[in-house]
Amino acid sequence: MSTVIARTPDVQTKLPAVGTTIFTVMSALATEKNAVNLGQGFPDFGCDPKLLQAVTDAMAAGHNQYPPMPGILPLREAIATKIATLYGHGYDAQSEITVTAGATQAIITAILAVVRPGDEVIVLEPCYDSYVPNIDLAGGTVVRVPLTPGTFRPDFGKIAAAITPRTRAIIINTPHNPSATVWTEAEMRQLEELLAPTDVLVISDEVYEHMVYTGARHESASRFPGLAARSFIVSSFGKTYHVTGWKVGYVAAPAALTAEFRKVHQFNVFTVNTPMQHALASYMADPAPYLELPAFYQRKRDLFAAGLARTRLKLLPSGGTYFQCVDISEVSDLGESDFCQWLTSEIGVAAIPLSAFYGDGFDQRVVRFCFAKKDETLQTAIERLARL
Repeated sequence: MSTVIARTPDVQTKLPAVGTTIFTVMSALATEKNAVNLGQGFPDFGCDPKLLQAVTDAMAAGHNQYPPMPGILPLREAIATKIATLYGHGYDAQSEITVTAGATQAIITAILAVVRPGDEVIVLEPCYDSYVPNIDLAGGTVVRVPLTPGTFRPDFGKIAAAITPRTRAIIINTPHNPSATVWTEAEMRQLEELLAPTDVLVISDEVYEHMVYTGARHESASRFPGLAARSFIVSSFGKTYHVTGWKVGYVAAPAALTAEFRKVHQFNVFTVNTPMQHALASYMADPAPYLELPAFYQRKRDLFAAGLARTRLKLLPSGGTYFQCVDISEVSDLGESDFCQWLTSEIGVAAIPLSAFYGDGFDQRVVRFCFAKKDETLQTAIERLARL
């Protein structure tokens, strides 16, 4: 009898530029050094016990089997009601709202639904790290357009110059991760006017929609008829309700776009866990938790900022999200990545370099902290950062 040699065939990677992410590296280093992890964007505190009880109640009521592919209707109706109340746009819960396995799945599903090989997709850098690999997997061509360094505001001259007959979509993100910049009404109208004569679609990443500060308002793409008609609006219950591990989000889009979205959705996740959907549907009956979120996080932002003001770190504006960016120029001559590793190892606080959000690793001496943490966590970080 011949001996069969076990051999794993060679596989050509579909994502040659993707390796271990900076988030994994910094979190591992933070654990090794017992550092306060202000790198990854997730809370270290629990959610409302009422929401947990709603999940328990849903499971006890027998909501444990497959829900409908687009999500249970009560949740889709609650989402439609929220959007109509806050942003003035009416989406049909049956044909225009889809519950997703988090915002990341929503974004790749939208891209796979509409982007074909050779299509161009504009991304505004710095950007969330899933956008580019998603476009690559769809066979699209990534067109990188930088936000204005320092202010991170959109440069519409550069965006206009990037649009070609092959442009299929643009991905926008407000409030913006990582810079914490919030687009204004004037900027959204400028985008609406720019795209009006084109067939360019919009994927609007709005997962931090309820984290906008100092009295400003979130300018959802759904507020603007010319954008709403061509947009996939993406949001996240995980960010809003402090349950990032639940991985539940949603997409709102015109019926024609939703139909294409659901064709992909039904074959990559099919649907989303049932008891969480029922719990969220009942919990959304009270809008207070998301209406009160700006004040909740603004207090944490201000607490953290007051502590950082006692260091040589220069605070950049934080108009939204739960991130605070700082300029490190007066503290160190190190580049962003090396500084973050030094900060974690020697000071005991983990941060993320903004260069990780650029395709070319553009280093402007800025790093990002997450302040979605318990007050005592932030105070510990502030005490350590006071050494800077």
